Amino acid sequence: MAEKFHRATFSRNFLRTITRIKNPDEMLAEAKSEGLEKTLGVFDLIILGVGAIIGSGIFAVVGIAAAGSADGSALGAGPGLVVSMIIAAIACIFSALCYSEFATMIPVAGGAYTYTFATLGEFAAWMVGWVLMLEYAIGFIAVACAWSNHFVQFLSGFEKVLPAWIAHPPVWLVNDAFSAAKIAAADSAVHIPTLFGLPICINLPAILIVLLITMILVKGTKDSTKMAGLMVFIKLAVIALFVVAGAFFVKPENWTPFAPNGAAGIFAGAFLIFFAYIGFDALATAAEECKNPQKDLPIGIIGSLIITTIVYVSVALVLTGLQDTSAAVPMGFLKAPMAYCMSLLNMNWAAGLISIGSLAGLTSVLLVLEMAATRILYAMSRDHFISQRFQKLHPKFKTPALLTWTVGLLAVVGILTLNLDVAAELCNYGTFTSFIIVCVAVLILRKTDPERPRPFKVPFSPVTPALGIICCGGLMVYKSMQPSGSALLFPVWLGVGAIIYLLYGFVKNRLNENKIHNEKVELKKQEMMK
Repeated sequence: MAEKFHRATFSRNFLRTITRIKNPDEMLAEAKSEGLEKTLGVFDLIILGVGAIIGSGIFAVVGIAAAGSADGSALGAGPGLVVSMIIAAIACIFSALCYSEFATMIPVAGGAYTYTFATLGEFAAWMVGWVLMLEYAIGFIAVACAWSNHFVQFLSGFEKVLPAWIAHPPVWLVNDAFSAAKIAAADSAVHIPTLFGLPICINLPAILIVLLITMILVKGTKDSTKMAGLMVFIKLAVIALFVVAGAFFVKPENWTPFAPNGAAGIFAGAFLIFFAYIGFDALATAAEECKNPQKDLPIGIIGSLIITTIVYVSVALVLTGLQDTSAAVPMGFLKAPMAYCMSLLNMNWAAGLISIGSLAGLTSVLLVLEMAATRILYAMSRDHFISQRFQKLHPKFKTPALLTWTVGLLAVVGILTLNLDVAAELCNYGTFTSFIIVCVAVLILRKTDPERPRPFKVPFSPVTPALGIICCGGLMVYKSMQPSGSALLFPVWLGVGAIIYLLYGFVKNRLNENKIHNEKVELKKQEMMK
């Protein structure tokens, strides 16, 4: 009987613990007493938002979205790509509005992790933080490798070739014949170091850009924003050049038929383009560093999406006006559509500038992704889920320097060990999950704490959050139906996260709570003795 009682007591305590909700007022008090330096204004937020969103997608994915994949597995939207982009933007707006409500109501570091802790409880918050590491930390590694690829291509335009062994992922992670042949050819031309008979490849450009970005972030959010601003200016200038120069050569007949594959092609294009919009959510993780989050964050989040949509639609109109996408298109258009179109018009100099724009775009994405990853881990450190040493700020720069360097060095390890094709696929599931959770959290807090001041309120609630859930959930289901192993690996990732929570996060938090309780008891005893 006693054993049953103890088991029931343990079960109740366990359930009470994992569903423990952290009061938003407590979060705000912590941020006020020991928070990050407030340096970001509305212009900074828009720069970071545009910098995070406009990456390699507009320079690469847009070609497949317009014309379809070479193997026919993905339908092309044709000139209807303009509609695809608007659909993708609307799908993002639903979630962006929910992020805006939370970011103005609880302007502290952590983003979706923080919002989940305030609504769904401790365990759910941990899992969201774990999932966000897919989107930001793993995404950071994948983008660094993409940056390396673009850098190598850029150098090849000047007939400069880096040896394969210092500009390629580790050979044991190579899973395509082209890359394997490339390394084999390099191995026959020059001596490549080997380990257990395998050529050693270290992808040095990716490692160096990660270390550079980390160094910049340690120096401060303001300096990071300045660099992001420069990168954003470069890539927007390059895109503007393409739109203006290409507009003079547009053939209106290429815009017919408008939707060669009908609605199916338009929605397939929207699915691909959706990933070119991801990144606005990173702004929420920097809420604690905003000077006026209640006013500036919604403008930053929504404004960056609007600017991005205008840019994307302009590119789509010119691109489909230059290239007939209703018939078979050259492989060059699918891989690098903007550069291909400029070369087609004998503007090779412009094609080179587009390569620079692509590098600038990826650089700004790297800045925001690493910053977002560190801010989430910073919030988890504040909640005692990971070591509190990561919570300490640099005495001069007022940034979580140790945490930033830890993320940067772990990214280097990831570059040397991860299969990035699979990792990039997993990132998508992390994004969808966090979007859905934030939309759900808005609905919950509207019920549990309706009187809490909301400087920005999601319009047409509960319809808008529900549409966000439907859109992101539908895209997740669609993605899981594609022939990829990532759909099976995502539940594995969640399972590993749950185990880590039970063996580490849960135990560590309980030890901290017991410590605080004992300190309170001791303090009460001392007061009574007086």
